[in-house]
Amino acid sequence: MALLLCAVALVIAAIVVLAVVRSEPTRSRAETVPAAAPEDPIAVAPDSLKDSIESILEDNPDYRIGLALADVSGDAALAFGAQEVFAAASTAKIITAAAYYHLVEDGEARMDEPLGDYDAAFQLEAMVNESNNDSWLLLMDAVGHERLTEYAASIGVTYDPEENLLTPAEMALVLKQLYAGDLLNPDNTAQLLGYMQDTNNEELIPAGSQAGIEVFHKYGEIGGELHDAAVLSYRGSTFVLVIYTENSDGAQDPGQADVIRELTKVVEKALFPPVQPGNRAP
Repeated sequence: MALLLCAVALVIAAIVVLAVVRSEPTRSRAETVPAAAPEDPIAVAPDSLKDSIESILEDNPDYRIGLALADVSGDAALAFGAQEVFAAASTAKIITAAAYYHLVEDGEARMDEPLGDYDAAFQLEAMVNESNNDSWLLLMDAVGHERLTEYAASIGVTYDPEENLLTPAEMALVLKQLYAGDLLNPDNTAQLLGYMQDTNNEELIPAGSQAGIEVFHKYGEIGGELHDAAVLSYRGSTFVLVIYTENSDGAQDPGQADVIRELTKVVEKALFPPVQPGNRAP
């Protein structure tokens, strides 16, 4: 009997100890496991690419230059030079185009909707492929400035059409999501990307690009600003390259276009090696 009582007592004691242990406040996950740090938007560039880009930037001190580079299938982006906002000029037309397509997909707008002397479909192509500013104004009005700002925010971009300011990284994010099919359905994605080829100005990133690389882009120019924002695709690899330049004199200089082409060449050399014989643009 004594042995039985002793055993019962031991069981009760064990239960009490276990209950005490379980009743002690446990540390939260945040206390025991360091919280994940926010993803750094600026990844580490390969030394060869980093050195080449920084050398070009140093050789052109008269220009404020910002470059953003992103792998469409990756997360982080590479950023060089000035990463503050620039006057985005016509590169921002891609945001307006995507916003209007989005309304169409939601049933709130139509491609055959009359806009000016033509319909929305005509104005979209003219805005992107020919960089027509009248078409841009019509489409911005059709979307609505407040709704345009809200749409940009929904895709991770701070954008006010009245100010038209963007960072190179924000523009890169827009193009990355567009090409990946995260913004529009496949048909509208293909159509918009199609408008970004064989445009009325192929003298910037396309002119610096190697033969065989597919380029979808939107250039922009206003005052001393000259920009190009492109998707570059070659043999299954796709990257976004955004180059914004600003001349401190407030007027465009031919050297800005040269810088954009030069940067394009060094970036492509690092992204798409090896260059196939005969595939280098002259």
